[in-house]
Amino acid sequence: MSLQQSIKSQIVEAMKAKDIVRLETLRGLSAQMTNELVSLKRKPDGELSDEEALTVIRRAVKQRKDSIEQFVKGGRQELADKETAELTILETYLPQMMSKDEVMKLAEAKKTELNVTSKSDAGKLMSILMKDLKGKADGGTVKSVVDEILK
Repeated sequence: MSLQQSIKSQIVEAMKAKDIVRLETLRGLSAQMTNELVSLKRKPDGELSDEEALTVIRRAVKQRKDSIEQFVKGGRQELADKETAELTILETYLPQMMSKDEVMKLAEAKKTELNVTSKSDAGKLMSILMKDLKGKADGGTVKSVVDEILK
């Protein structure tokens, strides 16, 4: 069962369980997947590959994180709490991200392999690491590791 089909079946489960937050989150995600199909010039009743579905989910997670930050700054804790609940649901569909220590080991190896010695080469190291770690590590984590090892 593809990721998109799994989400559609979980919408039904959320309806039966009367889990409103989960239902709204999954419906929104399903709508975003349909929009993605249309933007890729495919039929709305088509199906995204799991990689395309993960891209949509990552985009939704990023939107939630940005919203939470803005709501907290604006003093709207009740809205931040709602977004946090949705974020928790969305993150269950993402693969487990690498820890900072694992990223550090890979970054050290690439640094040695590419003979990167100065901070001016950080962009080169960062781009190669992001290609290798796409979908496996958070970009913010990779950036902090690169900054740390090139001090």
